[in-house]
Amino acid sequence: MTELEVVLNDLTAEGDQIDRLVADLDAEQWNLPTPAPGWTIANQVAHLAFIFRLAAAAATDAEAFKAMTAGAQENFDGAVNAALKDYENDTPEVLLARWRAEREAVVKGLAAVPPGETVPWLVNPLPPIVLACAGIMEQFAHGQDIADALGVRLERTDRIRHLVVFAVLTRDFGYLARGLTPPAAEFRFEITGPSGEVWAYGPEDADQRITGPAVDFCLLVTRRRHRADLAVTAVGDEADRWLDIAQAYRGPAGQGRSPGQFAPALR
Repeated sequence: MTELEVVLNDLTAEGDQIDRLVADLDAEQWNLPTPAPGWTIANQVAHLAFIFRLAAAAATDAEAFKAMTAGAQENFDGAVNAALKDYENDTPEVLLARWRAEREAVVKGLAAVPPGETVPWLVNPLPPIVLACAGIMEQFAHGQDIADALGVRLERTDRIRHLVVFAVLTRDFGYLARGLTPPAAEFRFEITGPSGEVWAYGPEDADQRITGPAVDFCLLVTRRRHRADLAVTAVGDEADRWLDIAQAYRGPAGQGRSPGQFAPALR
């Protein structure tokens, strides 16, 4: 199995977990508010459906992707909100079916990209494996919002290593989102997966270091928990600053979450 196939299989498994959360919800539950202000569970699934539709277009139809992303550079939030309107009148059954179809399409599309080629994306072209990792990041973040709305804890496995890698690659996004200049020096990341395996990235002798459990690290970089509620630690002033601004996605940071916002059982 190739590395891309591994990531695509894990992308599918992560989506299946969210699917099981929402498949049997009634219409009232689909309209439950999530911790993302103004977003219901239905909005969260609609966002995932749109992102996967976008990624499938990137993998299979560059011109369609270009048309879908027109205006996103000038007004990212506006483009996202406009896309959600395409789903706002869907029943839960229709919305769930659309998301399932888009998930299947993106896996097939990315798998079919010839080796060595990239696909267009919002800022720069990406290798298919990196875009698949971004999809895992999206599902982790929005799946967490759904789980929080329902008051349940998701099972987290070593599949989230792909998100850890993506967050390391996108270390600078938090700086760029705030108009800050990223530091030139590399960080050392030592992140412990759910299995207990330590995943290390960056120079061993780096002055700036980030350590902690992978689940907490992923909650930090998706801004689904405040750093005060997580066991992620920093050595070095710049690394400590990064814990306040870390984000593994482009665009505005959003308001994040507040310290103590969630019961200990859901942190």
